[in-house]
Amino acid sequence: MSVITILGAGAMGSALCTPVVDAGWEVRLWGTWLDDHLLDAVEAGQPHPRTKVPLAEGVKLYRSAQLDEALEGADVVVMAIASVGVPGVLELALDGIAKADAMWLTSKGFCPDEDGRIQLLPDAMRAIAAAKGVELPPIVAIAGPVKANECAGREPTATIFGCKELEVAQKYAREARTDRYAIEASDDEVGVEICAPMKNVYAIALGVADGLEEKTGVPHHNLKAATFARAVREMSLLGQALGARPETAFGLPGVGDLEVTGLSGRNKVYGVRLGRGEQAQEALDEMTRLEQTVEGVPAVGLAVQLVEQSAPELVEEMRLLKAVAQLVAGDVEDPQEHLIPAVLPARP
Repeated sequence: MSVITILGAGAMGSALCTPVVDAGWEVRLWGTWLDDHLLDAVEAGQPHPRTKVPLAEGVKLYRSAQLDEALEGADVVVMAIASVGVPGVLELALDGIAKADAMWLTSKGFCPDEDGRIQLLPDAMRAIAAAKGVELPPIVAIAGPVKANECAGREPTATIFGCKELEVAQKYAREARTDRYAIEASDDEVGVEICAPMKNVYAIALGVADGLEEKTGVPHHNLKAATFARAVREMSLLGQALGARPETAFGLPGVGDLEVTGLSGRNKVYGVRLGRGEQAQEALDEMTRLEQTVEGVPAVGLAVQLVEQSAPELVEEMRLLKAVAQLVAGDVEDPQEHLIPAVLPARP
């Protein structure tokens, strides 16, 4: 029986336990020092506070001080924490991760290096490990339209495993697949890792359209559809500029993940708040108080820097990215008028 250790007991980490348990793995779930109350609830027999679904049976729980024990003998280690915490947890777990056959990554985001260059998360993780004289095992980037509560509840789910080594992605796609958790394998790590954080950024704009409807009573479906199309185009353009395949943005990591995030994700909810008139910082503070992480907010500024540094030819083309950056900075008086020039086609 293969052993998998999931680092991070939040929504996605706990949700991933379900399919891998069902696929016959021994599953260990390690919580950071921020996850104690989540593990308390699960150990008390309650549903997981984030997913509202009971944790899969048979999962072994580990507290923050038990990291070495959780990693001992693990065949696969999963990084499933908020992107801002990835460097710190990676360094703590580096010895155990290096002994594993593979590392799966559900965290989504960009990471600046010490010189301020913006990196995709797998590249940043490899650099952190290399600086410590450690080589990481193959990284499998996991993305796609996966709502944690539905995955945890065994609702039909499709995802993608992206790894530079296609055979590695294929191996784990076979070994972790269940009747309700379907996995596509891809070697387009770059495309998967571009779409994963960018869809959080663009879901904020989709939420604005829904917030405008709440505010005015008038549907803004046309604006939302135009925003969706523009978002997919920009994800594809940025991915191609960095070496990704254009079709990746039109598959599960791009269109699929943007669709589900734009329907009910936390980034969408944040956008709704902006659309109905809340101030950017006030909306973010309230969601933080509710323990609702809005990863699109830190991602948008890093994405702007990434374009400027690595794809400067796209600076003018990434109109929606720029518009979202201004929205979250609180520089916008009228969200609707702000979005229109970013998403509607220009005059011929």
